[in-house]
Amino acid sequence: MKLLPTVLALLPLVSAFTNPTYIVSNNINRQTQHNIPSSTVLFSTPNDDQASALSQKFGGYTSKQRLREEVESPFRKVRLAFFGFSSISAAVAFYFSAITALKSNMGFEGMIPFDEALIQVAINAGGAIGFALLANRELKVGQANLDRIAKGGLLARLPVEPAMEGESKRTLKEYRRASRVVIAAGGEEYINQLTLSLNSDQLADTNTLPSSLANVDIVIVPVLLNEQYQPVNTQEAWENANPSETDRNFDHTRANEVVAFPSELPMWNEYLKSDVETAKGQGYDVLEKGITITVKKNGRILRRATGLPPFGDFIGAMEVADGSKFGMPGDGEKYGSD
Repeated sequence: MKLLPTVLALLPLVSAFTNPTYIVSNNINRQTQHNIPSSTVLFSTPNDDQASALSQKFGGYTSKQRLREEVESPFRKVRLAFFGFSSISAAVAFYFSAITALKSNMGFEGMIPFDEALIQVAINAGGAIGFALLANRELKVGQANLDRIAKGGLLARLPVEPAMEGESKRTLKEYRRASRVVIAAGGEEYINQLTLSLNSDQLADTNTLPSSLANVDIVIVPVLLNEQYQPVNTQEAWENANPSETDRNFDHTRANEVVAFPSELPMWNEYLKSDVETAKGQGYDVLEKGITITVKKNGRILRRATGLPPFGDFIGAMEVADGSKFGMPGDGEKYGSD
């Protein structure tokens, strides 16, 4: 109990070393009290050198991505260190227990019974293997998180050119909080079907898809893939779609308000490559069936699927799947939800 006052007195110093923002906040308080100008408050915003350092890659990932993974799983390194050291410790114990069992079996004096020695060997071997498996699992989960974070960052940087005249090029990040983006990638016939479904009347019905999709903040990004599954010029294929006898009043500009075309295709190829390979590995014909990636307003993936986008689901349930219930301010007023 006598140590308690000393420990409490040292806590601010410990926090200062483990939490840099503690120093900044204290400096700000002192500035407020004494009205002394200082540049310390500027440290809260990274300068160009700091931003450059965070963007540098090592091991395939940037420092910023690694920091984000640590923020999401702050105790992963602690668990990894614990499991790793425990596995090494159990392996050392296994070595000595195995020697003991060998000596006991050979009849050395002063050794524990051979049966007990075998039990210790089994326990230590199980501990070494078990903790090693747990450590390996932490490594794999951490790697998967880094892959997800890196791919999410690439998704945000993907550039598109809105089909509406007068609108400038933008990145998918700029659609966040305002729109849900649906990436639809496939071969020429797939893009042809997608174009006709949005821009022509089907049979005797009037096509109201574009306006209905606009009402639920949907943006469609069609991506034409060539025979090597690489993105190519989509806008030309979109404008030159061939209507069938069931497609009436075709006009490729009809859905311009909800369509944006991919730009800087090498970036799109880098992003879509893993999704295409996954779909192919599952036996899907990506060029014929196509793949869709639905991105929520918060920038996270809602779902990945094959085939044409399920427009009916988007119109009927998107406000529930990605509305105010998912923490997007403003959707409550628009959709009348709590």
